[in-house]
Amino acid sequence: METKPNLEVETLEFASVPNTMTCEFIQTLVDNYRKNQLASFKNHSGIDDAHSIHFDLATLKKFISDIEAETQKNAPHVTDQDLGIRFYYAAYPKADEWDIMNGTPIGTECAERHTLVLVPTMKADDGEGNMLPYDFNPLSTSGEGEMLAMASARNAALQGDIICQNHGSLNPPNDPKVETF
Repeated sequence: METKPNLEVETLEFASVPNTMTCEFIQTLVDNYRKNQLASFKNHSGIDDAHSIHFDLATLKKFISDIEAETQKNAPHVTDQDLGIRFYYAAYPKADEWDIMNGTPIGTECAERHTLVLVPTMKADDGEGNMLPYDFNPLSTSGEGEMLAMASARNAALQGDIICQNHGSLNPPNDPKVETF
C-alpha cells in the first residue's frame, strides 16, 4: 500500500494546498491547554507535566508503513481509506513502578508525565450501517485484523502485541527552547 491522502469524495475536494492554521489560532489553542488542563493537573498532582511531544518524521513514516504493510499481508482487501490512527492520551508509571518500562529506552525523568500512544484504526460496520474507525491489530492473521474495540476489556481480556507507537520527545523534561508555541 502506498501512503496517499485520505480524501473522501463526499466530504472533500482534491486540494493542492496544505492544511494550515494561523499562528494566532495555534497559540490560542496551546494557551487554552496550558491555562486549563495543564494547570489543573499540576495543581492536583504537583507534577510539572509535559506540554508537547515530538516524533521525528522517519518514525512516523515507518509507523504508517508498518500499518500498511501488515494490513496488506493479513487483510489485503482493506484500502487506505479504511485505515487511520487513533492518538490515545496516556501517562508513564510512577518512578517506583518503573519495572514495567524495562526494555524501553525511556528513563524515569518521564515518570508520571503524559505521552501519546498511537494505535491503528480500521473502518468497519458497527452493525447499524455506520462505518466507524475501530482500533485494530494489523498483525492479526484472521484476514480482517483483530478489532480491538470489539475485544476490549469490557468484553474480553486483550493480550499479545499490536502495532503501536509511543514515546516521542517530551517537553519537559526536554528543553522547550525548540518550541514556538
